Amino acid sequence: MFKKILIANRGEIALRIQRACRELGVKSVVVYSEADRDAKYVKLADEAVCIGPAPSAQSYLSMPAIIATAEVTDAEAIHPGYGFLSENADFAERVERSGFTFIGPTPDNIRTMGDKVAAKQAMIKAGVPCVPGSDGALPDDPKEIVRIARTVGYPVIIKAAGGGGGRGMRVVHTEAALVNAVQMTKAEAGAAFGNPQVYMEKFLEHPRHVEIQVLADGFKNAVWLGERDCSMQRRHQKIIEEAPAPGIPRRLIERVGDRCAAACKKMGYRGAGTFEFLYENGEFYFIEMNTRVQVEHPVTELVTGIDIVQMQIRIAAGEKLPFTQRNITMRGHSIECRINAEDPVKFIPSPGRITMWHPPGGPGVRVDSHAYTNYFVPPNYDSMIGKIIVHGDTREQALARMRIALSETVVEGIQTNIPLHRELMADAKFIEGGTDIHYLESWMSQHKR
Repeated sequence: MFKKILIANRGEIALRIQRACRELGVKSVVVYSEADRDAKYVKLADEAVCIGPAPSAQSYLSMPAIIATAEVTDAEAIHPGYGFLSENADFAERVERSGFTFIGPTPDNIRTMGDKVAAKQAMIKAGVPCVPGSDGALPDDPKEIVRIARTVGYPVIIKAAGGGGGRGMRVVHTEAALVNAVQMTKAEAGAAFGNPQVYMEKFLEHPRHVEIQVLADGFKNAVWLGERDCSMQRRHQKIIEEAPAPGIPRRLIERVGDRCAAACKKMGYRGAGTFEFLYENGEFYFIEMNTRVQVEHPVTELVTGIDIVQMQIRIAAGEKLPFTQRNITMRGHSIECRINAEDPVKFIPSPGRITMWHPPGGPGVRVDSHAYTNYFVPPNYDSMIGKIIVHGDTREQALARMRIALSETVVEGIQTNIPLHRELMADAKFIEGGTDIHYLESWMSQHKR
């Protein structure tokens, strides 16, 4: 096991990784920007080093600053968390070349899965079901683009090969709009991701977003830890997640889960990862793989009893998985609400000082947050300030616990999306389960938000 790990991130995930380190008896080094000087995890760290001013480009995205900090503090490994440099293959490579262990997949794994075209081709080879679409990047010939679209069938969606986070995609309903949409998406993709390649997929009308969590070690062992339903989204950004996914037959989940674990073995995957699928009419369609820990990992931890962040560290330290697929059991139901510092109606970010922070408690309630009374939420980063996660023996009990937890939560001084979560937990369709990825935006338009 490592003696010291550098945490190359901020916010609630930095605190989450720090807690995993402390439980393992590993010292933690936290890097922080000037905007995060007063963060809870900075005060709790064994060592904390300021690596630059507030802008991410000069701090959390500065590879030289992070690697130099690992050198001067004698850290042995670097945990990237999620976001920032977590899925940057060049960073993983530089970490390893500098003599440190990257707590995550190999640079080759990250590179393959970061290119959506390459990822899809790898999944097809591994027998993982994919959305019908182009075999690879779209050609330049307009006639060929039209031919592919006719084969796939309208509506289609044009996606950037290097895209992510809900950006770099455009839905096309008619042949007349197709070629222009492809050209516009290419231009946007080149500017935003440095890769102008785009590909085409069938646009599913009412899918759910269901993902499979995997863990794989360096000895060709791989397991899947059940599924999560992340369909409650606004502009492709998840707001509520739950495990297991309500109303999907177990045999279908098991079939796709086994294929995901087999794909990990086939490509020599190492670490934690998530296969993301669209699910419609009893079929799963692979869309992408995230080669890092997810924001929503706690719901899987609560239903399986497995500490995913600790497992990332153990795998990176060269340990074998301590369990096989038959040892993994799902117990009860878990729901997570992301708490964002934003206007609950207009979704405008609401940075500022929290004058009162009172998190909920009680049986089956977990709060992952770096916030506290008098904490200043900086305007420079993502608006998420924490997550409320509940666990119950049944989905009904989990819903009841989440309603109680949200009613107990007090955040003053800034606006948050807690009022939105309270409304959704009382919504009949959400209570029934199985809403699709368009439901939340449709719900908001009906509620004149």
